[in-house]
Amino acid sequence: MSTAAPRRRPTIDDVAAAAGVSRGTVSRVLNGGHWVSPDSLSAVNAAIKKTGYRINPHARNLATSRANSVAFLLTESHERLFEDPNFSVLMRGAAQALEERDLPLVLLMAGTEAEQRRVTEFITSGHVDGVLLVSSHAGRQGFLSELVQSRVPAIACGIPLGFERKIGYVGSDDREGARTVVDFLRGQGRSRIATIAGPQDTSGGIGRLEGYREELGDTFDESLVVLGDYSRVSGAQGMTELLARDVSIDAVFAANDLMAAGALDVLQASGRRVPEDVALVGFDDSPVAVSTSPQLTTMRQPFDRISHEMVRLLLEVIDGNQAAAMTLPTELVRRESA
Repeated sequence: MSTAAPRRRPTIDDVAAAAGVSRGTVSRVLNGGHWVSPDSLSAVNAAIKKTGYRINPHARNLATSRANSVAFLLTESHERLFEDPNFSVLMRGAAQALEERDLPLVLLMAGTEAEQRRVTEFITSGHVDGVLLVSSHAGRQGFLSELVQSRVPAIACGIPLGFERKIGYVGSDDREGARTVVDFLRGQGRSRIATIAGPQDTSGGIGRLEGYREELGDTFDESLVVLGDYSRVSGAQGMTELLARDVSIDAVFAANDLMAAGALDVLQASGRRVPEDVALVGFDDSPVAVSTSPQLTTMRQPFDRISHEMVRLLLEVIDGNQAAAMTLPTELVRRESA
């Protein structure tokens, strides 16, 4: 009784033969497509699908000295990863963008000094080819300095404070988004517009507070500003403090949707109707914005595009190009809270 021989694994030579190009052309396509004509690139990609060829990651690692993986580095606590849906949206978008290049995404947490030390050692030991840096805080200068000195390619989500000229980034126009919110609320006739600002060691927290302040101009009132940490609890605490300071508040701009949701809890518990008595606007257009009652009016950050652009810029840096920076516009999404 005879048995069929196992099917041979397709090789680069098989792909080259099917595409009608040289082995070197196939190799260049597999390593980024540099110096390959559009016709040859199309022919090679079609041949890869036809032959069922798959890259041998181990062999490619040995040949290129690359790890062929990218880190999603979150400098927040483990609790924030699960509380804030923005992180999962960004991570999913980055993973999808990397999937097109057959590259895995590795989640690294660095919320404490001990975690930062371990993560820095892991990254600088060559276990990843590049880093997508998410939620960087200005106080972690030493941590980022080591990454910069190691020359590991990195792209940040938002402006990496203190490292703007050393690390590329993709972010939303936080300042203009905040100005749009205030202008919208004033257009509704609101005159006592308070804000629950984000942490002032992050670019988003700084930019949104600056935009709020600039749009109010001479009518800016420091007593209508409280600081939060982007958590729902801090939004509730901030709203409680604002109401204790000034019961005439008729609008609130929270620097993210989680804090807006916390503020909504307190407003409703105090008997104030939203939006009839107090208009409420968040920032992000995260899943939280449609989970509240009423649903939140908010400024949409284009998270899918942000994550895809971060991956694109990072892969360019990995390929030896200069790091770039990109600022994307936000969009007001009107719902029931304002």
